[in-house]
Amino acid sequence: MPRPEIYVSTDVETDGPIPGPHSMLSFASAAYSGDKELLGTFTANLSTLPGAEGDPSTMAWWATQPQAWEACRADQQDPAVAMPAYRTWLERLPGRPVFVGYPAAFDFMFVYWYLIRFAGSSPFSHSALDLKSYAMALLGTPFRETVKRRMPREWFDGSPHSHVALDDAIEQGALFCAMLASRARR
Repeated sequence: MPRPEIYVSTDVETDGPIPGPHSMLSFASAAYSGDKELLGTFTANLSTLPGAEGDPSTMAWWATQPQAWEACRADQQDPAVAMPAYRTWLERLPGRPVFVGYPAAFDFMFVYWYLIRFAGSSPFSHSALDLKSYAMALLGTPFRETVKRRMPREWFDGSPHSHVALDDAIEQGALFCAMLASRARR
């Protein structure tokens, strides 16, 4: 019998648009079963990559988010320690991990790059599930018009979106589970 899928809602905070020249400052994952049971969380703030520097426009945005900046710079870990610990956490989940992101392309790019570089492999393989794309399919709306403010209010449970990685991972995971439930009711 195949292992169930575990939906690993993941959010990253970075100092620029791509990994390598820029760093992942913080990341968090909230692992959910399909029926919205929160199975566990993982979060880490990371030290910056040697030689990397903040992108000017990204750093200007961070200047408008002092609480989130302070949160992502506390208790920093070396990525060479945090990423193997994260991989182990993923491998111990009670099912096959499925990366879930909003937007998946951005968050997955950083997490995958860091997993390969610092942990040697990714339990996610090469794939990620994008919440916006899934919502587009459910709602029958054009991609650019599929935004949170146009999604059904019953999909949201009031979880905060604070630009603190763990808060955002939990919020987005709950949103995805609500989408799954909406699809099941159809």
